[in-house]
This record gives sequence, structure tokens and C-alpha cells, in this order.
Amino acid sequence: MQINGEIKDEKIRLVGFKDLEDSVIPTAKAMELAEKNNLDLVKIAPNATPPVCRIIDYGKFCFEQTKKERESKKKQKTVEVKEIRLSLSIDASDLITKVKNAIKFLKAGNKVKVSIRFRGREVVHTKLGENLLQQFAEKCSEHGAPERVPKAEGRSIIMFLSGKR
Repeated sequence: MQINGEIKDEKIRLVGFKDLEDSVIPTAKAMELAEKNNLDLVKIAPNATPPVCRIIDYGKFCFEQTKKERESKKKQKTVEVKEIRLSLSIDASDLITKVKNAIKFLKAGNKVKVSIRFRGREVVHTKLGENLLQQFAEKCSEHGAPERVPKAEGRSIIMFLSGKR
């Protein structure tokens, strides 16, 4: 933003100032008004004809902008993707442990990536892997649902779970 002496236009449209609300005046007169009130002349819309300016306290304006940005960052929630790896020969008790971990991640508001990596000749049994992922999704169904059907990528099958809202 251009402020005070940086504004080189002959005439400007002044907005938000007492008696001269939305009027076109010479830049020199606007500068005098700003100096008289110990404020700054700030160009808000440089592409308009004539350019739009406002008389404000520029330091306070910058402070308010950074404050708004910080507030919006606080309200933002980042969703992490947690990964759980399974094998084709996983035991039932190990599967339950993995399901508990997935439920914990889903409750925390994260997405869960469940993958099965096939080693050696296991790649022939992709149907068993898909069935295992379906079982996993059913056990987590109270807390999350699959975003899409399990997808084979190379020597592994991947499925994403997202929490229910």
C-alpha cells in the first residue's frame, strides 16, 4: 500500500472522512488534512479512477491486520494423515490393536491411511488383502468411513478412512 508521500496521483477519491465523504479532491489537500489530524493518507484501491484513499492511523491499521491473520490461523484446523500398515498374515489380536489405534486417530480428527504391502508371492492374493481392508473398515465403521474403495498401487493396497462428523 502506498502511504503519504508515495502517492503521486493529482486527484484522489477520499472515503471515510467526516465532511468530505466520497469526494474527489487534490492529493495535496488530502495530505494536509491527514497531517492536521496526525494520521496517514493510505491508498486503498490504486486501480480505480481516480484512486481511492482513506485517512487512517497506518500503524494501528497494520496491527489490526496482523491481529486478524493470527485469529484466522488459530481457528484453522490442520488435518494430518496417520498411516497404519498391515500385512497379509496379521493375527486377529494384532488387527484389533491396529483398529484401536485407527479409532484413536479418527477421534482426534485425523485421516487414517491403511495400507497392506505384499511381499514376494503374496502379490497373487490381492483379494485377501482387499477383504482384510474391508474387515478393518467395518471394525472402524462407528468412528470413520472409507473415503473411497481400496486401491491397488504397485505392490500394495491403500485405503483412506475419515472421521464421521
